[in-house]
Amino acid sequence: MKKRFLKGLGTVILGAGLLAGCSSNGSGGENDGKLVIDVFNIKVETKDQLEAMIEKYESENENVDINLTTVGGGQDAASALQAKFSSNEEPAIFLLGGLSDVEKYQKYLLDVSDMESAKTAIEGTLQGATVDDIPYGIPLNIEGFGWMINKEVFQSAGVDPASIASYDDFVKAVETIDSKKEELGLEAVFGFSGKEDWVVSQFSNHFTAPEFDNDLNKAYEASELTFKYGDRLKEYTDLINKYNVQPILSLDYSTSVEELFTNNKVAIIHQGNWIVPTLDSIDPAFSKDKLGILPLFVDSDEQGYISAGPSWFWGINKEKDDKVVEASKDFIDWMYTSDYGKQQIVDEFKYIPAHEGYEADSIQDPVSKEVYQALLDGKSRVWAHNQYPNGFSQTAMFPEYQKYLNGDITWEEFIKTSSSKFTEMR
Repeated sequence: MKKRFLKGLGTVILGAGLLAGCSSNGSGGENDGKLVIDVFNIKVETKDQLEAMIEKYESENENVDINLTTVGGGQDAASALQAKFSSNEEPAIFLLGGLSDVEKYQKYLLDVSDMESAKTAIEGTLQGATVDDIPYGIPLNIEGFGWMINKEVFQSAGVDPASIASYDDFVKAVETIDSKKEELGLEAVFGFSGKEDWVVSQFSNHFTAPEFDNDLNKAYEASELTFKYGDRLKEYTDLINKYNVQPILSLDYSTSVEELFTNNKVAIIHQGNWIVPTLDSIDPAFSKDKLGILPLFVDSDEQGYISAGPSWFWGINKEKDDKVVEASKDFIDWMYTSDYGKQQIVDEFKYIPAHEGYEADSIQDPVSKEVYQALLDGKSRVWAHNQYPNGFSQTAMFPEYQKYLNGDITWEEFIKTSSSKFTEMR
């Protein structure tokens, strides 16, 4: 049965380190009689799984040689991809972060309408890469984010996550956990990564998506950002900063997730279900026994929302040799529609699938199931932040947000400067 989604589903930047895998032949073409396909990936946390997928595909298609380059985390993935195009090393397949990326690379992008993986994409999931009714990308997966919590810590503090039904409830839970942090062995309640621009960008999404009526196109076409829900953004921000591991501006993804959260040193981080493979690689039982997700209460204190939708989209470079283009299409279709590919997507990548032909019960960890259900039930926000003007999150809003966290500017100055730069950069 075809599953229906909210209008407008969107996209995020994630990652952690410049890595290369598989082989290393040129920028796409033919080498020693083989078709060479260069793939540019930013999903560092599933790099190993993608390499295994490539190895399997190559074993079944001996005339194809796939190079994988992965960029993320401390590296600037957007700049690295731009550098590839600037140096005439354009990949055959690369990830798009939303409508602004589609516009930026549109002259290179293939209309994917005739691909099997486009035809099987769940209704609504192509919108984040569709311009003038033409889809230019295949959704990577569904991802959701909000407050990722350690349920074990909550329970040890006497806090039932299910009882948190408003912003005030959340504040009380934070204060309760903080009052017991020494006996719980916590460094702090929060492990918010104030050093990471993409974490701040995602966090802002909870407050800007409702301003844009939870619609990707409105977010992309908006000429101004008024921070309609800026008061609640300030309340959450001040709460985080008060109860966070300090210095907050030095806290990166690796420290927050891999050191503090997985070792029960903080109770709450702002992340998404993409951290499941990392958590489980450190503690195989973490995602099933400890991991939970809480919504944010922004425009309503009666209904909280997480953000959920396609995170990224695979674009195919139509400027490559026709044989490379066809092989690239075949590889992506194989990933999402073959029996082997579907099994890998769920079991090894631990993705929430964005395509039909998968069983919801096959989603392994409880948080991913919860994200999937929240999206189906209309209790999620679109990924509006990737529709901000190019560079706004990284070069405009993020530096100002850091200044506020550090006490260098007032909240009013943060709002005024960020709003002005949004309009200027649009």
